[in-house]
Amino acid sequence: MEIQNKAMLITYADSLGKNLKDVHQVLKEDIGDAIGGVHLLPFFPSTGDRGFAPADYTRVDVAFGDWKDVEALGEEYYLMFDFMINHISRESVMYRDFKKNHDDSKYKDFFIRWEKFWAKAGENRPTQADVDLIYKRKDKAPTQEITFDDGTTENLWNTFGEEQIDIDVNSAIAKEFIKTTLEDMVKHGANLIRLDAFAYAVKKVDTNDFFVEPEIWDTLNEVREILTPLKAEILPEIHEHYSIPKKINDHGYFTYDFALPMTTLYTLYSGKTNQLAKWLKMSPMKQFTTLDTHDGIGGVDARDILTDDEIDYASEQLYKVGANVKKTYSSASYNNLDIYQINSTYYSALGNDDAAYLLSRVFQVFAPGIPQIYYVGLLAGENDIALLESTKEGRNINRHYYTREEIKSEVKRPVVANLLKLLSWRNESPAFDLAGSITVDTPTDTTIVVTRQDENGQNKAVLTADAANKTFEIVENGQTVMSSDDLTQN
Repeated sequence: MEIQNKAMLITYADSLGKNLKDVHQVLKEDIGDAIGGVHLLPFFPSTGDRGFAPADYTRVDVAFGDWKDVEALGEEYYLMFDFMINHISRESVMYRDFKKNHDDSKYKDFFIRWEKFWAKAGENRPTQADVDLIYKRKDKAPTQEITFDDGTTENLWNTFGEEQIDIDVNSAIAKEFIKTTLEDMVKHGANLIRLDAFAYAVKKVDTNDFFVEPEIWDTLNEVREILTPLKAEILPEIHEHYSIPKKINDHGYFTYDFALPMTTLYTLYSGKTNQLAKWLKMSPMKQFTTLDTHDGIGGVDARDILTDDEIDYASEQLYKVGANVKKTYSSASYNNLDIYQINSTYYSALGNDDAAYLLSRVFQVFAPGIPQIYYVGLLAGENDIALLESTKEGRNINRHYYTREEIKSEVKRPVVANLLKLLSWRNESPAFDLAGSITVDTPTDTTIVVTRQDENGQNKAVLTADAANKTFEIVENGQTVMSSDDLTQN
């Protein structure tokens, strides 16, 4: 199946029921035509980070099912898989073979060997200035010691958690692994490959080792050359200033709209629509929009779309009006690497307010691009404090495990039923042609009018909304499709 201009669900394999078969059943029985695609968060055997420390890409974790279950989903929905191009688990064949055989291992060049990396730069490297320059995810040098079976030790580059050892993407052995893995993913039904943390993949002396140009383009182009003949696309994942995704988009890749979540929160907190209007006019069509993901709600992505004061205001309002949102949940005490992200479901960020939440999704639907809906957001889920406290993992506040019984109950709530109706309409409306146009007006400080039109100008959908009152009306070709009144009529 090819990529379709239909909403994509983001889910773990064991979050909507217990496994992939349950996910498939939920989609058919409870969600219906509101979803056209599925981003399956990592479903491979993994040793940490909820799947993001993959040990073996050739297998599906037996707890979730098998490749037949994945392929069955792919027969009805376009699919996206994650490829962690920056790192792999310490339980991988590559790491274990290297640990056992050291320089006699076929994988001796698979990882970035810290001492050898710096030896090429000259004596007495790295200096403290070298380490300080690195764009780090921890408060020390990004290294981890490996003790070989022969008793010797050295350090490997380690950007993220202990189980996630960085790969030398420029080595011949890693290039072979990347090619084989990507081809296998497409064989099993992937239409899109999400390149997780790709901006960290290229390391170079005298840089900050984050989105290193021009080398990062070589890496992306190599992946594209593998996937293009297979008719699969890349979605590079990066949380940074919107100008970087714009560069990627200008090179013809899909990108994420990670600026929309905070911009939409600011709009609904303040009641002012000017910054949302500005961003909608700037946004590219070849993108996937988000309000929520498996991570937190970021502020850096919206920098210079919102002013620093506006980002600070939105962040403080999130803590003030959000339901069960506390600063400590986004602190190092809750095992957070990304302390610049706020841990909360989007529904709770809006105070569990049905009207504000539905309007946030209406804004997302009318934004340029294809909407992605995280599974907790699809069910307008509240912060899971019990899971957060039992695991002491900040991001788990937004990673509730739904039973089949819960799901059948949740979809009956008016806010969820209306969201599903909204997505179903969006999936079929020709006005949201990605080759079409968008116009945005702000008649007053609190109102916004967004018009989406197909390439031929034959179909038009118009959103008129008031961010202060949380009211809206959607009209398609002269007929009212939905309005905020629908919530009160249920």
